[in-house]
Amino acid sequence: MDNYGNLQYQSEDLGNTQYFKVQPDQESGVKKVLSVVYEALSTKGYDPVNQIVGYIMSGDPTYITNYMGARSLIMKVERDELVEEILESYIKNNRWK
Repeated sequence: MDNYGNLQYQSEDLGNTQYFKVQPDQESGVKKVLSVVYEALSTKGYDPVNQIVGYIMSGDPTYITNYMGARSLIMKVERDELVEEILESYIKNNRWK
């Protein structure tokens, strides 16, 4: 730090790429979101698979019920992250590698 409280970087620090990966907390993880959304849709009598696919394909949040905060939860997750989680789970459960 300099006398004014600013961080000082040496030139070699700027030549290296730093890696940073955010770890989702348990409450906002994609798996947890899908679980809550699935439960909310099932409880309200909807076909969860059809509704989630409708949301992923269109981006229209009205495919997801407001019950249990499901709509606001799913909107916090990017649709490509939903597809990734579903595909990873499918592949893992079918022992593809």
